[in-house]
Amino acid sequence: MSRPIRCREICTLPEFYSFIPEDGWNGESVTMTIDELESIRLMDCACLTQEEAARQMNVARTTVTAVYETARRKIADCLLNGKRLEISGGAWHIRDGENIFQNLSQKGEKTMRIAVTHQNGQVFQHFGHTEEFKIYDIEDKKIAKSEVVSTNGQGHGALAGFLKSAGVDVLICGGIGGGAQNALKEAGIKLYGGVNGSTDDAVNALLEEKLVYNPDVKCDHHGEGHGHHGEGHGHHGEGHGHHGQGHSCGHCGGGN
Repeated sequence: MSRPIRCREICTLPEFYSFIPEDGWNGESVTMTIDELESIRLMDCACLTQEEAARQMNVARTTVTAVYETARRKIADCLLNGKRLEISGGAWHIRDGENIFQNLSQKGEKTMRIAVTHQNGQVFQHFGHTEEFKIYDIEDKKIAKSEVVSTNGQGHGALAGFLKSAGVDVLICGGIGGGAQNALKEAGIKLYGGVNGSTDDAVNALLEEKLVYNPDVKCDHHGEGHGHHGEGHGHHGEGHGHHGQGHSCGHCGGGN
């Protein structure tokens, strides 16, 4: 049996998730994981040693060295061969106070991750002002676990990048504007808008193919839904997600 992947601890999510050559893109892409990017941030930007970076990421020095070397090779491949660089996936968690936000990229075929805009157990009705999501991990069409995660003050289109980095496949929400809808579409996240009531009830209704939602939902008014049903098995796609930096450890120009 292979050893389980140990989550690497990161301080902040990236602000940008995609880089592409301005001229001469050859159509090929390279994916760098978020924990690989964190090793670059700590050692090349914050100028930490391998030992210091290993302590920041809560892994062995040999592990952070291997992650760092892999990341550098990917950067070199993109720079020298005109490939697009995408930031996504990996095995990591981000710590915000007592809340640990986990993402494991190697999901099973029958798993899905659903995010719901959340406030006091209810579906929050204004996506762009969402302060927290309730994240549900689904296995075999049943809720395996759930947790409430803070957005760290991000809003509107930036939330699509936040959700993409969290490995979210499906979003359930109330009202949502057109720009945010487009950002979610680019991120490959399936949207079910215009939903009211308990977040738990909404997720269970989706799993039972009984969720009532509004496919024409807008941010300025909310319909009662048109009785559309669906499983919501979204697929990850490409996107230029953005996420503001809400943490202070290990920024450029100095280490911790």
